Amino acid sequence: MVDHQLQALSGAFQTIEIADEQGTRRLANDIAMVLKPGDVICLSGDLGAGKSTFTRALIRAFAGEPELEVPSPTFTLVQTYDLPRFDLSHFDLYRLEEPEELEELGLEDLLETGAALIEWPEKANELLPGNALWIQITQPTDGDDHRRFSLYSDAPHWQNRIGQSLATRSFLGTAGLPDAERRFLAGDASLRTFETVATGSSTAVLMRWPFQGDAVPEAVRAYMEKVHLARDCRAIVAVGTELRNHGLRAPDLLASDLENGLILSSDLGRDTIVVDGKPVRERYFAAVDVLAKMHGEAWPKTVSLADGGLYQVPDYSADALVAEAALFLDWYVPKVSGKPADESTRSEFERLWREALEDISEAQTGWVLRDFHSPNLLWQAGAEGTDRIGLIDFQDTVYGPVAYDVASLLLDARTDMDEALETALYDAYLSARKMQSAEFDEVGFSKAYAVMAAQRISKILGIFVRLAERDGKPAYLSHLPRMLGYLDRVLDRPFLSDLKDWYARYRH
Repeated sequence: MVDHQLQALSGAFQTIEIADEQGTRRLANDIAMVLKPGDVICLSGDLGAGKSTFTRALIRAFAGEPELEVPSPTFTLVQTYDLPRFDLSHFDLYRLEEPEELEELGLEDLLETGAALIEWPEKANELLPGNALWIQITQPTDGDDHRRFSLYSDAPHWQNRIGQSLATRSFLGTAGLPDAERRFLAGDASLRTFETVATGSSTAVLMRWPFQGDAVPEAVRAYMEKVHLARDCRAIVAVGTELRNHGLRAPDLLASDLENGLILSSDLGRDTIVVDGKPVRERYFAAVDVLAKMHGEAWPKTVSLADGGLYQVPDYSADALVAEAALFLDWYVPKVSGKPADESTRSEFERLWREALEDISEAQTGWVLRDFHSPNLLWQAGAEGTDRIGLIDFQDTVYGPVAYDVASLLLDARTDMDEALETALYDAYLSARKMQSAEFDEVGFSKAYAVMAAQRISKILGIFVRLAERDGKPAYLSHLPRMLGYLDRVLDRPFLSDLKDWYARYRH
């Protein structure tokens, strides 16, 4: 039985021959990795074609629970799973008497925040979304496990997403992991996506860079170039290699396809330096040791890659620092004032920031990992020394004032750092640096720390508002009071009085 909606679609954009049930589970896993809210997958096929096997495998893969109980909703018609990524609803329309009953089952409402997987979609007539993915399962030869999966959709995004996921599976095969179980891994605020790749008790982390080189959208590329953000995954390979060469704990590179933006690396776990939302003193002091070690060593501006190429670490220029701070003007100021910042306000802001940066132009420079804070510092239980801190998310490393990363850690954007802990960590850093060299410039560092802290806080206030208003991630707004408190603390230095006066006028 083939639905007229399926007949109306153009030819299959992908036909996949599956040899056995394991292959069916593998394909379901690959499709589960690219599901998004609003998606509808329609499964078409005769009784015994393998729809139920595919459905169970997809739901379990999406949930990240291989043993999840997945009952058939033959009589209830719909079963909704409340899952961490988003809700996934499983419809079985075999017993649907009238197509209009689908509306009573709440498909439209469910798709506002979740996705749907529909068996026997033929029963729904024309009530299914036109941008659905249709999967027709056929059995070319009776009596064996061979199945043919034909994928149809007139929505281009399905072809793109599934093509990328199948390419990822091919990459894993090349890496010696053809049947690995892929599980969604929550990432950061970037457009990169992450998965854990499991084979038995062993896991690795797979990262996919969404754009490569000239494929980056123009608006995104312009900002990335202005503030020196990494354009492709070569940065991760180069920086990670150099960190390991210096004896620091960065993930090992297991496999890579730089042209297609795929990197497979060792899994350093999920434990950070924060537990139950609170900073763990021992772990923060260990992170300070990492920074002190880094800042006591020389770091290159050019890194050699295994393929013979060179990676240039960008300078954290004054232009880049001002452009980042201006995110406060672009997003935070309009949110609190109800109107965009005018040219006079922008000119004054830029002048004050360039003066502040000029005041610290002689500060020590070196590698700045840029997001050296709790989400990216993974606690390695049982390790010793600087090996206790695993480093991730360092692709945007630049060459600039090293005080930036100290401020990033001590005024952590994701957890409350009280003034006493900040002071204790600051003193520990100073002590370590003085032990390295009697020529350490404590006064100059103190000034650079305050300026870099104010710059980073300004940037983050703008980014968090942007994430909420542009990207639909309102949870980031909960961090604003913390960041504003940090800003008050930092701007209390007498030499930042002009900036303090400016922010007093525009932060409310």
